[in-house]
Amino acid sequence: MKNIRLNVIITTLLVILLTGCAGIGPGTIARDQFDYVGALSDSWKKQMLLNLIKIRYADAPMFLEVSSIINQYEVEREINLSATWSNIDSQTVGGSGKYSDRPTITYNLLTGEKFFLNLMTPIPINGLMLLMQAGYPTDILFRIVVQTINGVDNRFGPKIMERSGDPRFYRLVEAMQRVQKSGGLGIQVKPIDKKEAIVIFFRQRIGDEIDRDISTIRQILGLNPDTQEFRVVYGAFAADDQKIAVLTRSILQIMMELASYIEVPEKDINEGRTVAVANENGSGLSPLMRIRSDTSRPEEAFVVVQYRNNWFWIDDTDFASKRMFLFLMLLISLTDTGDKTGAPIVTVPTN
Repeated sequence: MKNIRLNVIITTLLVILLTGCAGIGPGTIARDQFDYVGALSDSWKKQMLLNLIKIRYADAPMFLEVSSIINQYEVEREINLSATWSNIDSQTVGGSGKYSDRPTITYNLLTGEKFFLNLMTPIPINGLMLLMQAGYPTDILFRIVVQTINGVDNRFGPKIMERSGDPRFYRLVEAMQRVQKSGGLGIQVKPIDKKEAIVIFFRQRIGDEIDRDISTIRQILGLNPDTQEFRVVYGAFAADDQKIAVLTRSILQIMMELASYIEVPEKDINEGRTVAVANENGSGLSPLMRIRSDTSRPEEAFVVVQYRNNWFWIDDTDFASKRMFLFLMLLISLTDTGDKTGAPIVTVPTN
């Protein structure tokens, strides 16, 4: 009987020890990976929305990035065993354990000359053309990224430089969107004057309606009716009728433009905390983004932040606004914003 009890105790001890030897690292990967990705995504969205609101209120925007995440788990186990056989049997089994989770997160404040220069540098022409080639709708892309094309001005909402859009601009982007969707617009890089140049060309005889749209584009931009390929250059005005001059916006200008669509409380306008912004007139197009505000927190929101005494949010059912918000985040992600060592590094040591 004593041997049986001893075997039971030894077997129990071995099971506990073997179980304790199993590593906890593999089990944390799935949880940590998705939890940190979700947290980083949510915080980046909130930071972006808050900065748009700050710009609307002439407050200073600020960007803080997560540069590294170190999460250390520690599990300690202790097992005590004693057994005595005499006239009175005595067996004792005891155990203790400790679990700790110690995350260390490093933040970098994005600032300095290089950061602000990149915020104020216009989106490069080749970047704009690559986005078009990737299938981004021209009517949305041009309304947010392009300020002027061959002298035809887009709207600019910020009060300090408020300007109504040329009605021809909206006709132009709608026509270009239909031509792009039909496959009638192409983009290629080819050598011109021993340099690589970006060229836009139109395909003919796709259909009467698309041919009319191409004619509309030529007429608005003042392009040569007998030329099929047009070189794309940076600037507000083209040197001749075989070029398309595009003046692009910077990230800061794009943020200022989108901030002008924020619906602010009338009380803040009356008290001079912010200013009213003119709506797009004569465009016939829906606003690029809708950011709502209220004193109460919304029940369903794609992203929501509190600023002063009000809640600002993008509705989760507003797909167009969510798409534009995502596009802004992609533009900023594609822009070099200072001296960085790379994306956040997650280090998870486990014992």
